Amino acid sequence: MLPSLDLPATLDTRTGTVLLRRADPADLDALMALLSDDPISASRGDVASSDDEPAYRAALEEILRDAGNDLLVVEGHAGELAATMQLTRIPGMARRGSTRLLVEAVRVRSDLRSAGIGGAMMRWVTEVAAPALGSSLVQLTSDAARVDAHRFYERLGFVGSHIGFKYRVRGA
Repeated sequence: MLPSLDLPATLDTRTGTVLLRRADPADLDALMALLSDDPISASRGDVASSDDEPAYRAALEEILRDAGNDLLVVEGHAGELAATMQLTRIPGMARRGSTRLLVEAVRVRSDLRSAGIGGAMMRWVTEVAAPALGSSLVQLTSDAARVDAHRFYERLGFVGSHIGFKYRVRGA
């Protein structure tokens, strides 16, 4: 958990105010559903299967224990889980010892997309979380197939500046 973040926080969206807070173990089923609600995630195995619950639970517990990570959720107008994102603070030597804030696994429930939730989340990251954590750079990666997401991030001022590489470890 990133202790310097002042949570919960309210976010203004096009359809009203939502609550941004830390995830907790009771959110597990809704988090699994959010991941599976995305075709690219689903194609990678995020299908909200109860067989996978122990792996998701272990990951959630590890993230919540780690002082350099946080998993945040957005509660919609009726208190339902509407969105999520993971933040990781990365101290570094490059850029004269600057700290980066990595944003991962940004998901907004498909029936709530275009309501301004994702934009409110990312503005909170850049305007509140990054300064609170002493980060001079906010970075994220996005699958090359997520063309709509790339336009979304560019509208928010993010620049597609790098090419990312991944290596899948056998047996993992």
